[in-house]
Amino acid sequence: MEGTRAERRVPQDSPGTQDWQEDLSRAPISTKIVVAGGFGVGKTTLVGSVSEIEPLTTEALMTQASEATDDLAATPEKTTTTVAMDFGRITLEDDLVLYLFGTPGQQRFWFMWDDLVRGAIGAVVMADTRRLEDCFPALDYFESCGFPYVVAVNHFEGTTAYAAEDVREALSVPARVPVVIMDARERPTVVKSLLALVSHALDVAPA
Repeated sequence: MEGTRAERRVPQDSPGTQDWQEDLSRAPISTKIVVAGGFGVGKTTLVGSVSEIEPLTTEALMTQASEATDDLAATPEKTTTTVAMDFGRITLEDDLVLYLFGTPGQQRFWFMWDDLVRGAIGAVVMADTRRLEDCFPALDYFESCGFPYVVAVNHFEGTTAYAAEDVREALSVPARVPVVIMDARERPTVVKSLLALVSHALDVAPA
């Protein structure tokens, strides 16, 4: 007779499994994180750089119809835009699983934010030092609803590297909110940003 769920185990030679995954009686701790910020700041890149599954993206080609709406001055090479969300998953700290939801950056898609943040523990607000004003809507949104967030400064090649405290001052980010420097293409720096958010969310959670 087949054993109970607690007795069944994933075969030891299953590729890519971790110790905790081999014991089906241990349910992983899973949580939802939102990645927000302005248009072209690197949200899709961030999700794709750390996701252990094939990330879900809703990228659409940009056409002349959006020229009056989407400012490409700082990102002239950008040809696509997120029209719904990005989705990825990453396992941290053995059995801690983070589900990442990237928000669309353009104002005409902001109506989706309320749905995307529902059930999340917090948000990573990405900032581009070439156009810091683009992250103000996300900062205002999370501040107004008391939602835990961290600011992740995504330095692009060829831009001036600013210290985290300089960006904090420029954005008037409260001292209680962590500000980190990262490169959305580099997995270690992205993981550091995600861990900073998890830690911050735990610190501000009601006892």
